[in-house]
Amino acid sequence: MSFSILSVAIRSEHDTVAARQRARQIARLLGFDQQDQTRISTAVSEIARNAFNYAGGGRVEYRVEGRSAPQLFLIKVTDSGPGIANLMSILDGGYESQTGMGLGILGARRLMDHFQIESIPGTGTTVSLKKLLPRRAPLIQESDVARIAGTLAQETPQNAFQELQLQNRELLRVLEEVRARQVELTRLNRELEDTNRGVVALYAELDEKADHLRRADELKSKFLSNMSHEFRSPLNSILALSRLMLDGVDGQLNSEQVQQAGYIRKAANDLLELVNDLLDLAKVEAGKIEIKPLEFTAANLFAALRGMLRPLLLNQSIDLVFDDVEQIPPIYSDEGKVSQILRNFISNALKFTESGEVRVSAALGANRDVIFSVADTGIGIAEENLELIFEDFTQVDGPIQRRVKGTGLGLPLSKKLTTLLGGEVQVRSEVGRGSTFSLQIPLRYRDAEELPSLLEPEVIIDRLSVPVLIVEDSPEMVLLYRNFLAGSGFQPLFASTTREAEMILERTSPGAIVLDIVLRSEDAWVFLAGLTTEARTKNIPVLVASTLEDQAKAYHLGASEYLSKPIDRSALISRLRTVLGLISCRQLLIIDDDESYRYLIRQQLRGCGLHVTEASNGLQGIRQACEDKPDGIILDLNMPGMTGFEVLERLKAEHATENIPVVVCTSRILSDSERLQLTGKASAILNKQGLDHNSVMHALGLTLAGTGVAATTV
Repeated sequence: MSFSILSVAIRSEHDTVAARQRARQIARLLGFDQQDQTRISTAVSEIARNAFNYAGGGRVEYRVEGRSAPQLFLIKVTDSGPGIANLMSILDGGYESQTGMGLGILGARRLMDHFQIESIPGTGTTVSLKKLLPRRAPLIQESDVARIAGTLAQETPQNAFQELQLQNRELLRVLEEVRARQVELTRLNRELEDTNRGVVALYAELDEKADHLRRADELKSKFLSNMSHEFRSPLNSILALSRLMLDGVDGQLNSEQVQQAGYIRKAANDLLELVNDLLDLAKVEAGKIEIKPLEFTAANLFAALRGMLRPLLLNQSIDLVFDDVEQIPPIYSDEGKVSQILRNFISNALKFTESGEVRVSAALGANRDVIFSVADTGIGIAEENLELIFEDFTQVDGPIQRRVKGTGLGLPLSKKLTTLLGGEVQVRSEVGRGSTFSLQIPLRYRDAEELPSLLEPEVIIDRLSVPVLIVEDSPEMVLLYRNFLAGSGFQPLFASTTREAEMILERTSPGAIVLDIVLRSEDAWVFLAGLTTEARTKNIPVLVASTLEDQAKAYHLGASEYLSKPIDRSALISRLRTVLGLISCRQLLIIDDDESYRYLIRQQLRGCGLHVTEASNGLQGIRQACEDKPDGIILDLNMPGMTGFEVLERLKAEHATENIPVVVCTSRILSDSERLQLTGKASAILNKQGLDHNSVMHALGLTLAGTGVAATTV
């Protein structure tokens, strides 16, 4: 939608002053700040003066474009003069003018968000100056235009002297701002130099301390690992020997000896538990714990835990209850690590609960995660100790703790393992009422999936395809684009944000850009304006695909094409080929003696906008190719009378058909010599077995785009 605000004729020098004044007044009424008002009025003044000086006059029109925010302030300056003969040289900055015309055009272009100039010798020149309205500016409606026009009518235009005074004041204000910024910059530079010297010294000290800490940490991890391994052998021997003694293999022990052997065995078990925990901690801190995700069910996990932990349930006053978890969907994570964490929670609950129950349950969270909970009716933990229990070798003091003292490593280890799984541990407790420990992890272990999002998006260009950058944040649309472009000769490069798109554009130059305007809280209009004005991207055609119905605004900001969602495959590919200047295949000739295969290929190409003709033998095919000169040929090799090899030789020998690309489509198993014979003549080779739409379109897309490789099997 477009709103016309005012039109000013330029017939005299005074009119150029009036055009500048009106530009400033309208910019102020539209919500631009003082700096932007000065930029806009200065740019209009330069172009209007050019129209008066070089064309003898013209007209300045002020408009507002767009239905949605931010709208576009458009100033169009037209004249009927002789045109600009050296326009391209001026825009490239290489033209030297004695009158300064080129400097005015370049200056105006730098001051505006978007600048467009069209000049035809003998016809005249049209200059479009565009600037996006500020974010805070209200949406301009038709009623607002009438109000703005009324306000302008009440504001008396100033004479040239008053305008000159105003320009001088603006210049003085800008000079004062520049001077103040220069003073501030000088001060900041001095502070930065002092800070840099301090930072360099601090970094040197930190590097030295970090090196000491790193070596100490490595030594600690190495010591813990070696110590744990060395302790395990004698501990296992003690446990085995004590078991023999208690079993009376070499004679029965008296009651005192049984008690003593029991104490030895318990001490050895406690020490082995400590050694195992120390070894796991050492592995975590050294980064040697490997997560091995596999799919498992909560029901099977609970069944295994029930079997492992029943022997620990020595107190008949405690019930160990596992809830039904059949409703939990399959989990993709490290089952061993999840089991280890829950075992720690359950064994602690059994230790510190004298009566009641320990209940193990699982539920789905709100963010596609699963929450395992272990709730007990035990002694509980005071609020001030809830963080303390996750510190290494720490236990809360109390009567039960002194009686069943553990290693103090189970909960710290569980928390570190949970972090590796991409989850978190939570605890709720009340003294005398019990505790609930919760393990919250993603349903699917996503460490491997999240890692690439922290890095720059990987871009691998297929040299046989035309890369197309698609800026789209909807997973459904991404899948749709991927299917649409499969086998089309275009390679999609996906970016979900404008920042990702900029990173891709820094490392590659796509043939075209498909841009969705409605991205997550991002201003894609500003991104579009930047694409079409920056030197690095201004020559890349941009196809806007959006649910917004604001085509005029998109075209004003430089879009090459506009597609309204939902879009279809043929429209997308057709527009891409149009903006890239690729000649689409209007006519395709199929040379094959098998009628069923000709029909099959026609069906595969249905809906692609191609005119398909057929020939049932080699001589007929050569004759049709010479008469019709199709854009492409699909050729079978096994034909009676004249084989496909002979047809191909004749086609490449005839002047009328030598440049027509040929795709060989055969069920024949080619020998090395036959494949060599096709090299340099066939653009691609298709196998009739398993022939489908994607393979046909991929071969034709590469061939007809001029990127086909001789004798490439598709």
